[in-house]
Amino acid sequence: MKDKAAKRRLRSNAWLTDTGHTGFGTRSYLGNSGRPRDQYDGRPVVGICNTWSDLTPCNSHFRTLAKHVHDGVLEAGGFPLEFPVMSLGETLMLPTTMLHRNLVSMDVEESLRSNPLDGVVLLMGCDKTTPALLMGAASVDLPTIGVSGGPMLNGNRHGERFGVADVWKLYDEVRAGRAALADMAEAEPCLARSHGHCNIMGTASSMACMVETLGVGLPGNAAIPAVDANRNLLARLAGRRAVEMIREDLTLSKLLTRAAFENAIRVNSAIGGSSNVVIHLTALARRVGIPLDLLDWDRLGKSVPLLVNLQPSGIHLMEEFYYAGGLPAVLRELGEKGLLNNDALTANGRTLWENCRDAPCYNRDVIRSLDQPLKTNSGMTVLRGNLCPDGAIIKSSAATPELLCHTGRAVVFENVEDLHARVEDPELPIDRTSVMVLRNCGPKGYPGMPELGNLPIPSKLLKQGVSDMVRISDSRMSGTAFGTVVLHISPEAAVGGPLALVRDGDLIELDAIAGRLQLHVSDSELALRRAAWQPSAPVATRGYTRMYVEHVNQAHEGADLDFLVGCSGSTVLHAALAHAKPTGNAVDESDA
Repeated sequence: MKDKAAKRRLRSNAWLTDTGHTGFGTRSYLGNSGRPRDQYDGRPVVGICNTWSDLTPCNSHFRTLAKHVHDGVLEAGGFPLEFPVMSLGETLMLPTTMLHRNLVSMDVEESLRSNPLDGVVLLMGCDKTTPALLMGAASVDLPTIGVSGGPMLNGNRHGERFGVADVWKLYDEVRAGRAALADMAEAEPCLARSHGHCNIMGTASSMACMVETLGVGLPGNAAIPAVDANRNLLARLAGRRAVEMIREDLTLSKLLTRAAFENAIRVNSAIGGSSNVVIHLTALARRVGIPLDLLDWDRLGKSVPLLVNLQPSGIHLMEEFYYAGGLPAVLRELGEKGLLNNDALTANGRTLWENCRDAPCYNRDVIRSLDQPLKTNSGMTVLRGNLCPDGAIIKSSAATPELLCHTGRAVVFENVEDLHARVEDPELPIDRTSVMVLRNCGPKGYPGMPELGNLPIPSKLLKQGVSDMVRISDSRMSGTAFGTVVLHISPEAAVGGPLALVRDGDLIELDAIAGRLQLHVSDSELALRRAAWQPSAPVATRGYTRMYVEHVNQAHEGADLDFLVGCSGSTVLHAALAHAKPTGNAVDESDA
């Protein structure tokens, strides 16, 4: 019996119950903040990974959420220890938070492995904080539960709903001369009316839905508004549940299964989720050794109808989504029709179907049925062709249907500086049939793969009533944006992908129905252009950015760092104590 208990010791015991000098120092210093010694007597230790920062306004309420998680851990008989990691604020950070997603995942991974933690609660909200924390935690594989920060309250301007997608439209009206800068200033306080992330189905809300769909978050995690008391309640319950997960040895890898990722792909289509989810889920799956590629998105998600009538694909906002029943209502709709792996395990110990089978829908205009969807065949469309040998994607639900099959002549912008310098030039040779091309904005080329894919339509065309054009690039697009935009072209131009060879006037054919993106230039001409092509000089010469450029994978591989792919586990290398190498995460009740 003693041997069995020893095999199931908590990894934190190596720090906290050691009778030598290591344990003495650990307990002594933990006690300097007034913690009673019985809090670290061998009970489960739960880390609270907090991405609060004044530099991340979307996560500005996370100190409050962390307190509720903390209390929940104590109530369940655990020992909570909160710790910070680098926070990625999409609204403030330049040049792009995507550059630092992998860095934050390293921060999370090393913090979890090197400290006396048996499990963790991840507090995440703004776009890249969610995939970064999930990726880092997946590489350690402790019992893990996620708490998203929740969306802002609905924006309201002139008595009507006002979301981030409306800001894009208003800015185009200013550029077209139909609105003034004063209108933009007047609209500023109308958008962000409370704590929380963007109030539309942008990347933050989409990733919160993925947390719930993957089973990492509790039911209801995705849509509860940030300032709703139920968000605090969910955080407290997550703290309680984290302690139970440690006792059950319910590690993250038991949730992040192939079945869970298949569910996530289908749900992202049904909610009109962000195109960024493709790249984040690919990176996350590779951390846990689950095969996932663009073909899966095409096979599993393309035919799933759009059920959620939210901006940018619809009209409503996240607060209305919550009142309509939230993600559980969507999961029930899909699960009843056999579109989900209903037996996928979730963080509360129940299956996905057990969590959602009785979920009500209160508003069928916000959450449609499969029989009467908002749009059909609206998932991510994967494109192939000589312009994107390793693939590209287009979010069909956010595109103009008439442009999904289009052939036009290229207008090429070499980089973002070239774009800004020439896009408003009245002499720019461009019309509504042209295809705008932006390159050198991929993972290595920018570096960091920014959200520049929805190129601004020249104001001279906006004034002619043009509201959308085909735009292609090796960059990403904000989840709050819309338009007929081809993204994530792989391989990118900076590594010599075919996008680097496109010239002004070349004919480009987009056929999203057939899944094709073709450059109508002969192979012999392309060979001549390739022979003359020269890579640009590297822009990163030091620090993390240099490491990123040297090791980042291409978009179709998740844009992770090559040496981070896979799971390293929770064992501490070269630990001072032999028993610092735990054999499991579960706890025998006699130890608690």
